[in-house]
Amino acid sequence: MTTRRIAGLVLLVIGLVALIAGGVFWTDRETVVDAGPLQITADEREGVAIPPIVGIIALIGGIALLAIPERRRA
Repeated sequence: MTTRRIAGLVLLVIGLVALIAGGVFWTDRETVVDAGPLQITADEREGVAIPPIVGIIALIGGIALLAIPERRRA
């Protein structure tokens, strides 16, 4: 597998994640109070939002890299 094909697959996956999920998000739990048996935690949602236009551009670029045939050296 060539570098161009790997880059095309990576761009394709990034484009799909951006369009389907809107980015990559996770939940971070933080202990606010820890007083013996009493623990109070707070959940905070963090992540990286990817605009849909970036997802579309990445998807088109990935498809283009995968669709272009390789040149053969003589």
